[in-house]
Amino acid sequence: MVAGRLALAIPSNVVLDFLSAVPSDAWLGVTVRPVRIPRSTATEGFGLVLLEVESLSAASYASLLPGDILLGTEDKAFTSPGDLSKALEGSGPRQLRLQFLRGDYSRVRRVTVQLGNHDTLRNVVAA
Repeated sequence: MVAGRLALAIPSNVVLDFLSAVPSDAWLGVTVRPVRIPRSTATEGFGLVLLEVESLSAASYASLLPGDILLGTEDKAFTSPGDLSKALEGSGPRQLRLQFLRGDYSRVRRVTVQLGNHDTLRNVVAA
């Protein structure tokens, strides 16, 4: 494709993966950045710091805040930003249990996030 005198190319396998992907209605509503967690905290290694939490998102309903560091799910620690995307895969209403650090980072916290149909989330808040 040529756009504004700039030639762009997308590998065919990426297009095929995109077209064959199962639609996901999971939307956490966060902007993240990978971070290294210092050894002096409750846990060390890799995390995803929340830069933004969108209002009326699954993350905001679960009381996640900017500055929280996502460590992983109950089952698996995050080792890359792609791990969060994999954890969100699927369709239909469901729950995701996340581990995170907040504040002084001295203890690991847990939260259950309701994923799925956005109308379901709005109804939960309205009830």
